[in-house]
Amino acid sequence: MTLQELRYIVALADKGHFVRAADACHVGQPTLSTQLKKLEDYLGVTLFERNKHQMRPTPIGEQIIERARRALDVVDEIRELARRDHDPFNGPLRVGVIPTLGPYLIPHLLPAIRAELPQMRLFLREDLTVNLLERLRQGELDVLLLALPVRGDDLDVLELFSEPFVVALPRDHALAARRQLTEADLCGENVLLLEEGHCMREQALSICGATPSDQREELKATSIETLRQMVAAGVGCTLLPELAAAPGVGSISNGMVTIRRFAAPEPVRKIGLAWRHRFPREATLHKLAELILANVAPLGATAAGSSARRLRPQPSAAAAD
Repeated sequence: MTLQELRYIVALADKGHFVRAADACHVGQPTLSTQLKKLEDYLGVTLFERNKHQMRPTPIGEQIIERARRALDVVDEIRELARRDHDPFNGPLRVGVIPTLGPYLIPHLLPAIRAELPQMRLFLREDLTVNLLERLRQGELDVLLLALPVRGDDLDVLELFSEPFVVALPRDHALAARRQLTEADLCGENVLLLEEGHCMREQALSICGATPSDQREELKATSIETLRQMVAAGVGCTLLPELAAAPGVGSISNGMVTIRRFAAPEPVRKIGLAWRHRFPREATLHKLAELILANVAPLGATAAGSSARRLRPQPSAAAAD
């Protein structure tokens, strides 16, 4: 059994026809037929039901073809791994980012990545932390940009910067008359929250009170932009990460929302990178960290010391968004 034979049966399954599969594999139809018969004889099973117009995998053929695809994917990974070892900054990098950070950081970051790493192709996926972590562990993503802490001794974590929370208020709210607020000022206020699954929801609850009100439970948003619109409509106030509250960011630009900072010490969330332990392109990830730090500094975020800080892997598997 050879890798080429596995490529042939995958092509036959995809094309459903000998001629089209042979064309896709750049071989003649007799070669493809011969190699399929050879593989079936070797395995002792029939892989395809044949008729004049179409080929369809048999039940055992479907199972074998599924595993053939996985085997070929691993072969491709081996080739890619060897290629990246020569130039870790060349090739694709699959980055997962949480939705409360991605829209406000990535637009500032992309021009720098294109300028500094023109050979790197960046693929972005935005999702909740728990989903991103699952994809990271399954090998579907290479690195995550998310809120810390992230736990699991199978991961390496690099703390990048601290991002303060600010308060978004309707412009005629009584608290809008103050220059700075305290966490106590939010007690009793209708603080709007993101729906379950967003770690920013838990962070907001820890700041403004750990017990959600009935009204909060009725008014749960799916995004920061929805929260911003609800504040503009006078429904309540909310907490925003500082990057999401920068001037000109978001869909409210007519003065309907007032932003106020907390008095020191401001509540913050820590942002960092997480990747699988022993990921072979750590040099790429550290370069990405440098670019992130260079581009968040003008936006007001506070770096973790003079540079990114490597964290010791934490035991157990828990997530924050």
